[in-house]
Amino acid sequence: MIKLAKFAAPYWKQMAAGSFCKLLEAFLELLLPFYLHKIIDTGLAAGNRAYIWQCAGRMLLFTAIGLASVLLCQYYAAYSSSGIAADMRSALMEKISNFSYREIDKFGAPTLINRLTADVNQVRDAASMLVRMVTRAPFLCVGAVIMATYEAPQLSPIFILIVPAFFGGLFVIIKKSVPLVKQAQKRLDGLALVLRENLGGIRVIRALVRQPAEKKRAARAAEGLSGAYIALSDISGLTSPLTLLIVNAGIIAVLYFGAREVGAGALSKGRIVSLSGYITQITSALLILSNLVTLFTKASASAGRLVEVLDTRPSLEYPSILPEIPLETKQAVSVRNISYSYAGDGTAIKNLSFSIAKGSVFGITGVTGSGKTTLINLIARFYDTDSGEILLDGVNVRDYPIRALTGKIGIVPQRSVLFSGTVAENIRFGKMDASDNDIIKALELSQALDFVNAMGGIDAVISEAGKNLSGGQKQRLAIARALVKKPDLLIMDDSLSALDYRTDSRIRQALKTALPGAAFIVVSQRISSVVSADEILVLENGEMAGLGAHAELLESCAVYREICEIQTALYRQGQAPLV
Repeated sequence: MIKLAKFAAPYWKQMAAGSFCKLLEAFLELLLPFYLHKIIDTGLAAGNRAYIWQCAGRMLLFTAIGLASVLLCQYYAAYSSSGIAADMRSALMEKISNFSYREIDKFGAPTLINRLTADVNQVRDAASMLVRMVTRAPFLCVGAVIMATYEAPQLSPIFILIVPAFFGGLFVIIKKSVPLVKQAQKRLDGLALVLRENLGGIRVIRALVRQPAEKKRAARAAEGLSGAYIALSDISGLTSPLTLLIVNAGIIAVLYFGAREVGAGALSKGRIVSLSGYITQITSALLILSNLVTLFTKASASAGRLVEVLDTRPSLEYPSILPEIPLETKQAVSVRNISYSYAGDGTAIKNLSFSIAKGSVFGITGVTGSGKTTLINLIARFYDTDSGEILLDGVNVRDYPIRALTGKIGIVPQRSVLFSGTVAENIRFGKMDASDNDIIKALELSQALDFVNAMGGIDAVISEAGKNLSGGQKQRLAIARALVKKPDLLIMDDSLSALDYRTDSRIRQALKTALPGAAFIVVSQRISSVVSADEILVLENGEMAGLGAHAELLESCAVYREICEIQTALYRQGQAPLV
């Protein structure tokens, strides 16, 4: 929690003002039993109506001022806690947006979503209660003990013993609760993962009739979370009974010994009434403290999860100065003896070297799991290589500022991701200052203009994740998004697979005309998509199995020849195109 204090710094004035208002209300509340004692022992005993009305008026005034203070405190608490939550979410989003794929893979999307929502909400609630109750409850508790001691010094040991007994029991409960809170949050992440997979893959689940199995899986995750919260509730639920047990024992002791003092003439009836009021205030304060402990225990665990994200240093660091690009270089990309392995897995790319000339088309193919997508992720610097180097226009990709690097590279991923909004807004993800004419030209090149016009033009609305579009339409819009920036290197990672062969051919021909100086990397398992490339890299288990033009590889590369033969055989059966 201390590491998150910097988010509260901009709101310290509101938090201080809110706490002061709450302290003022608590102080005025402490005066009410005292004046009640005066009304009974002085006003009623003497039949002094003027004195009674005077004390009652003061009590009414104190109550009105206390109410105004509470309302003002509520405003300051809401303002500061909401601001703190908004600032934390902004900081977390900025941090996450700078993560490489390695950090995203480490945390996982479900837990990051939970941290941005549920964990931030827990900290927000704790900040609100910090203003509203953290100062009031201890002040009221200690103040009530002092006032009760002032009213009846002979009964002070009873009040003094109540507080340490309460905190001793509370310490034991906290110690047991913290591990259970962390366990519950992990179970919540697990449930979020199951739900995300089920909602995202609902079509596959229904197609394969896996609903019963997935229902059981979701039920197990929900039961695990429920069990964790029940265990936590069993422990944290002891705080209120413990508080009432201690305080009621104190009340019994006060009434018993107080009655004896009244009988002996050492205490007045009014003082006994005021003592009952102070005991009620102590009870209220201790109950609030017990609830605060439960809240802050959860908030502390949530704060730890937030700090873990904020303290994670991105594995990718970008310089701020654009390097000088050599004018004489003829290579758009130079890959020099690179290797890469995912955390906990075997090597994905092994000792790979090749070059891609400017203005050329470079194909990458291989069977599933051969390392094609990993390779282009390294070229685009979504990951850093373990060894070796990748040069873009003669400069190491690690030496590029992030905007300069992303400005030179356009990438169309395997899975076309679109966002809710208009067609124009989605295309401008590639270039924020793109004009309408730039967008229309990119749609033309990607063979998407016809269906976009049929939808109503570039202002047509795309639903969440492009659910109102077909797979081919989404891929063409993703291609247009990459083209709008007119990149020096265009990477197409199996991004033509959802297109018919006629549209595929038209897009490739249009790209050569529109971007004559750019280099193209076409990644595909479909030989027809790479057959016309100037060079084709064949990968097998992350290693180079062959490199050359189509005709050369048919002669020299057994892996490439086998892929061609299989696809040709499938063509004869009517299942694939002829190479």
